[in-house]
Amino acid sequence: KGFSSTFTGERRPKGDRIFEALGATDELSSAIGLAGEFSSEKGHTFVDQLHKVQCMLQDVGSNIATPLSSAREAHRKRTSFSEKPILELEQWIDSYSEQLPPLRAFILPSGGRSSAALHLSRAVCRRAERCVVPLVQAGEADPNVAKYLNRLSDYLFVLARYAAMKEGKEEKIYIKPEP
Repeated sequence: KGFSSTFTGERRPKGDRIFEALGATDELSSAIGLAGEFSSEKGHTFVDQLHKVQCMLQDVGSNIATPLSSAREAHRKRTSFSEKPILELEQWIDSYSEQLPPLRAFILPSGGRSSAALHLSRAVCRRAERCVVPLVQAGEADPNVAKYLNRLSDYLFVLARYAAMKEGKEEKIYIKPEP
């Protein structure tokens, strides 16, 4: 009948922003899974990190599916989201960034299958973040969830560049068309 339940048992319309955010997060995990498969075929060592990110996205979804306005303390404890995964992403970003040449132009999604799939994942991540931010602003989701998605999009961008570099693939840059 167009309704679904949150983790707290509350019934909401399927078009509710909670379910929009959950759907975007699920799409993100699927996109990362595809990027992980392409990256695995190329022997990239970061594939385990991508799997860990997918597991964290399950925790992101649990937090989103538990609107704080209807959550009991037991719900909140079970679905809380700490700052630790955010700090881990920042460490990964720093580690890969140190190995990359500096950016001198806008990068277009490119650089081989692994890189392009990671760029797609980054774009889906940014959409998921846009869906989560209003929930955080309304006090329905933990602010760390939005912070995690924000840092995750940066991680995916850096990882896309790293994959292209490791595979010896050229990153296409933006060139302004002549009028």
